Amino acid sequence: MRKLSKIQNAVFMVGGILLLVGAGTYFTGWLYAFYLYAAGAFAFAAMQLLAGYEGDNFVIRRLRGQQVIGALLLVCTALFMAMRTFDFGFARGQEWVVSLTVACVLELYTAFRIPAELEKEETRKSNK
Repeated sequence: MRKLSKIQNAVFMVGGILLLVGAGTYFTGWLYAFYLYAAGAFAFAAMQLLAGYEGDNFVIRRLRGQQVIGALLLVCTALFMAMRTFDFGFARGQEWVVSLTVACVLELYTAFRIPAELEKEETRKSNK
């Protein structure tokens, strides 16, 4: 995996915090919760897309694809929240919750599996 710079890593962390705060406070009906979530989603997804994988391990490439789908679903969740908040489009109900749930499952799964696979790959290379 490509390493992020210190600034990119800080943007990644702040984006994750904004995601959590925005999603947690959106249930209260606070208008600015959407803006916090949207800013966090775009920052988090952008930094996650920058941290690519250049190797040829099929399992890691598959997991990386799932991670990218999760990041894009986080951005789609922001769109669904905007539709609900500003009353436009087709997603005026709780569609954002479904999108957020799927994104969280994908992100959580890949957050544990990718480092484990990278460690396996590293031990295979060191044993050769």
